[in-house]
Amino acid sequence: MKGSGTSIMARDLHEIQGKSISEIARTQNMSRNTVKKYLKEDVKQDKRVGSKRKSKLDSFKDLIQNLMDKGIYNSVVIFNRLLEKGFDGKISIIKDYLKPLRPPTVKEGPATQRFESPPGSQAQMDWGICSYLDTRNRVRKVACFVMVLGYSRMRYIEFCRRCDSTSLLRCMVHAFEYFGGIPQQVLTDHMKTVVLRMENKQAIWQEGFERFASSLGFVPKLCRVRRPQTKGKVERLVHYVKDNFMPGKEFLDVIDLNQQAMRWLGQVNAQVHGTTGEIPLHLLEQEKLSPLPIDGRHEAYTWESRKVSRDAFLSFDGVKYGVNWIHSGRILQVKVLDGTIYIVDENGELIQEHPQFRSGRKYVYAKGQYDGLPTMQGYTKTPKYGRQIMFSNVDVRDLNEYARAAEG
Repeated sequence: MKGSGTSIMARDLHEIQGKSISEIARTQNMSRNTVKKYLKEDVKQDKRVGSKRKSKLDSFKDLIQNLMDKGIYNSVVIFNRLLEKGFDGKISIIKDYLKPLRPPTVKEGPATQRFESPPGSQAQMDWGICSYLDTRNRVRKVACFVMVLGYSRMRYIEFCRRCDSTSLLRCMVHAFEYFGGIPQQVLTDHMKTVVLRMENKQAIWQEGFERFASSLGFVPKLCRVRRPQTKGKVERLVHYVKDNFMPGKEFLDVIDLNQQAMRWLGQVNAQVHGTTGEIPLHLLEQEKLSPLPIDGRHEAYTWESRKVSRDAFLSFDGVKYGVNWIHSGRILQVKVLDGTIYIVDENGELIQEHPQFRSGRKYVYAKGQYDGLPTMQGYTKTPKYGRQIMFSNVDVRDLNEYARAAEG
């Protein structure tokens, strides 16, 4: 590479092709200092002649500025957004470009000792609240369930409309299914859907959660009060979702958001983890997780109870799904699986299937929903009221006429 065009080629490899200094040095059989020298020489020549070489970032700087205007300075997030728009350079030139533009960072709290768990021994879970702008530019919030395996750092996230007990248990089952098994212990904070109170330093568990843990065979454990660092792995995952997944994300609804989240999980779980230096998906093979129950008892927690209205609809995720009218007033069980809504009765018998619709559609009718419904059922009978009138239409007669009629 040495010669009169060396500095030009070095600049081309670095700024145009996005190669790092180390990569240029290795491929061109040069030292890093030599590469730096040629790059500096080319900069000096540019200053003398007043020329400016093009960079792969030139056509993306408006997009970068738009992201920074939204408070997004994370180089990984910006790199991923640029890849979606056709950028084919390296993340290193993005980091170099952002470095002088970033606002000063805030110092973190006091140091905390790191705790590493053996394979299969522990998972950590929590809720995070993420903000977004709706179609009317109003700030809205959506709950995000997060769980991470302590050893492999395998992650799982799921967005929900509510943080209630039903949503928690459903998300936990989905996480266990995603991981392919159940850890020995699940570490959580003192959320009301998990623990009622503490008595003599002993947890009084929420009955439904205790039954769930016993049924699936894991031991729940509470972190120290007001010490989120004791479950630092999942706390970092919450921040990771807020800082890396949500910024600049565009989505239609929670269904679409979860579909994008699953694709994102497929990417981050296949990347080298910054702490372990290993790929979570590879370490998952070493996790000694207990298998999911063969009898499928865990699947019961993925169903939700809904009452059928008088007009034979039940509400699920903002959409009213129809069933046959004979089920009006009953409590049925509902779940969504692979884009299909399944509705069953208390015996598990399938009542109705519907394709899952987004919340923009209000009613989804069932075929033959009102077949056999008596004609008058659902209609109000005509009330038998008298009526007040303004003027009388009754003929007025002389009273003597009535007397003569009586005599006669």
